[in-house]
Amino acid sequence: MNKKLSKDAYGGVAGKDYVPYISDGSKSGGNVAVLTIGIILAVLFAASTAYSGMKSGLTVAAGIPGSIIGSVFIAIFAKKKGILGKNLVQGMSSGGESIASGMIFVLPAIILIGSKFSFLEGFVVGVGGVLFGIGIASLVYNYLIIEEHGKLMYPESMAISETLVASEGAKESVKYMGIGFGIGGIITVFTSSFLNVANDVISYVNESFYKWKFEVEANPLLLGIGFIVGIDVSLTMFAGSILSNFAVTPLIGYFVSLGKGGATVWNNSHVALSAMQVKDITGSYVKYIGAGMMLSGGFIGAIKLIPTIVSSVKETLGAKSSKGSGSSSAENLILFGGIIIGFVGGFMISGGNILMAIIASILSLLLSMLFVIVSGRLTGTIGTSNLPVSGMTIASIVIVTLLFVTMGWKSSVNNRSLLLFGTFIVTAISAAGGYCQSQKVTFLIGGDKNEMQKYFTIAGIVGAAVVTGVILLLSSQLAMTGDNVPFALPQANLMSTLTGGIMSGSLPWVMIIVGIVMGVTLFLLKLPVMTIAIGFYLPISTNAIILIGAFVRLFVEKTSKSEKQKEARVSNGISLSSGLVAGGSIIGLVGIILINVLKVVKVGEPSGFAASNGMGYVVLAALIIASIIPIMKSKEKNAE
Repeated sequence: MNKKLSKDAYGGVAGKDYVPYISDGSKSGGNVAVLTIGIILAVLFAASTAYSGMKSGLTVAAGIPGSIIGSVFIAIFAKKKGILGKNLVQGMSSGGESIASGMIFVLPAIILIGSKFSFLEGFVVGVGGVLFGIGIASLVYNYLIIEEHGKLMYPESMAISETLVASEGAKESVKYMGIGFGIGGIITVFTSSFLNVANDVISYVNESFYKWKFEVEANPLLLGIGFIVGIDVSLTMFAGSILSNFAVTPLIGYFVSLGKGGATVWNNSHVALSAMQVKDITGSYVKYIGAGMMLSGGFIGAIKLIPTIVSSVKETLGAKSSKGSGSSSAENLILFGGIIIGFVGGFMISGGNILMAIIASILSLLLSMLFVIVSGRLTGTIGTSNLPVSGMTIASIVIVTLLFVTMGWKSSVNNRSLLLFGTFIVTAISAAGGYCQSQKVTFLIGGDKNEMQKYFTIAGIVGAAVVTGVILLLSSQLAMTGDNVPFALPQANLMSTLTGGIMSGSLPWVMIIVGIVMGVTLFLLKLPVMTIAIGFYLPISTNAIILIGAFVRLFVEKTSKSEKQKEARVSNGISLSSGLVAGGSIIGLVGIILINVLKVVKVGEPSGFAASNGMGYVVLAALIIASIIPIMKSKEKNAE
């Protein structure tokens, strides 16, 4: 066995000639212990991703954290399975996270339009998307993974594979993840769940001539996300917030202050235009400009995908199957199951409209098949973290919405059905990306692709159940409106705004068009439209703390005395940040369960200094210091 991945893992040989890291002996890495560990991590990453993704609009890939945590648990409970067992665990971690990253794009939109869905409906639609996405991706496995070896680099698969090979150092990473989990959990307990005795938001709002708002939420999971995504993405998002809060909001505020007579806000007749506060301006006008920007970003992304779509389908249809690598019965069963469940779900969510069930199900399956192939190819180019799920989903949702409008299905009940069909599509797209990434790791390491397929499918089904449950658990908070909602839901808000507006014709189209024009302008300037648009849409409190997390990383990098020291600090910092995200998300969910479901905790309200900006500064300082100190100390052990 080699001590590291061979250079051939990065290309230079045909896929059929590549010699994997484990080149002899059993290819199986699974047993009951491995499966149990994988399910636990799939639940953890699905719940954490659903919670943090709905709050920040960003998700954190689970492949590397899953491989790190899994390596420790495999060493304790299934040592004989070694790196093959660790590979299955990272795949299941990615499975839970991938499904969550997809479902939270669309499913919460049903709550935002004032409707409801049952656990069974959400679960069936999610599982159908999981099985169909994996099934279609399995059909193009030989082409994407083997024939395109060295051409499609699968950057995140390479990083995960290197992490697995170097997994003897996993205990150090798990220690930092544990520290981060503790920091995130403790701050979450005091500021939101359980005790709720300390304010964690620093807020300044100006309601005079020049209306503006600046806020920072001292939230550990958001700071962790900022550290992970880095300064470029964070600054770009914050630029969107500056444009929203210090340019567009004051501009609208200035003009409406000149208004006379009894004109009221378009969606709230109780608020006079001339009396609008910052929260009214942002909620009724700026929000829709942001939706227009995201819409343009999604369409631009979809249009840019056209060459990839054409080449992917053309090359996939023309690709020859590798010898000895035909479809297995399990692959056929998964795909067939996805199709059957897709149709069953279609009839379940169509409210007795048989024509809708048949036509919308067929269209959803066709769109899913198309974008699953694209998703698998793009994952090989840019990885799952950068996968343009939003663009593919928006394009799909618009096509399905136009179908509904053409057929006269325009009621709120029909909109609910449409969004459930959209959930199927986005889940299939996300599942395919995570699946292809995990299968590439399996190919490089030398595992059994059929075994990974089964374990990933189990993780995906578990993830669909967990995400549906989390969304239903948080439904009362997701439905909140106003200035300081607990969950921003940028993508789901866009989906609900888009479908509802097209069906009813009640959108403030001037605001949407302004946003679209701004998005096109950003594109012409070669700026990242969707990143700026999400920053424009999200509360500035969210973007500000994400930026602070990125500055923490920048500080760590700039104060390092050597490349080796910087590499060690950043690596431990990412592990700690992953812990912050998990701690803030999981403890937040536990608190909500204890408070709202089990009724065992009485939530208090901070008062006096504890409710002031001063306390917000204290919490923010404590979070930054507690995060930086362990990272800085790590240099003595990791850098020499």
